[in-house]
Amino acid sequence: MSTGVIIALIVLVAAVLIVAAVLTLRARGSRHGGSLKRRFGPEYDRTVARHDGDTKAAERELAERVERHGSLRAKPLEPAERDRFEARWTAAQERFVDSPREAVAEADRLLSELAGARGFPDGGRYEEQLAALSVHHAHHVDGYRRVHHAANGGQADDGTGTGTERLREAMVEARALFERLIRTDHGDHRATRTPAREHHQPWAALNRRHPKES
Repeated sequence: MSTGVIIALIVLVAAVLIVAAVLTLRARGSRHGGSLKRRFGPEYDRTVARHDGDTKAAERELAERVERHGSLRAKPLEPAERDRFEARWTAAQERFVDSPREAVAEADRLLSELAGARGFPDGGRYEEQLAALSVHHAHHVDGYRRVHHAANGGQADDGTGTGTERLREAMVEARALFERLIRTDHGDHRATRTPAREHHQPWAALNRRHPKES
């Protein structure tokens, strides 16, 4: 066999190995991305949008969140502590009718304190706390994001009643995360959605849409 043929065979084998390696890496990346999308659900789409459609950048961020917070196990609440949180949430809901902004600000504080009590990063590090919550409660975390935004000056009322409606929607969404944190004993990143418990909470004022103000 001539030297030229041997060289050609070596080049061909090397090319086949390179192609196989590239295809393997792509397949792994696709499976990894699919796993993150299943885990994070709407949070995955939101992160991709924040990265202007760059799925690789979004997946790197989400993978880093899992690496930092995936092993977190929520601390249990004492019954008296749980009762205090539930009483404060009930009071915030009742306050919403007359003072929606104050109610939403209290909901923001409550979620921050409750998450901290369950072992998530302290509420003083909001972004890190939100990232940790997104790993374990991805389908409910956006409610916290919305009330935090509202409590810090976002979603201003424009005089037509739509501002109050947005606050009501934020409060209702935040309720879902509150229920997950107050009831579950461990992080749950599965896509299963657990409906909020309503038997002990006066939800009527929040679930009722507010008419537009004149």
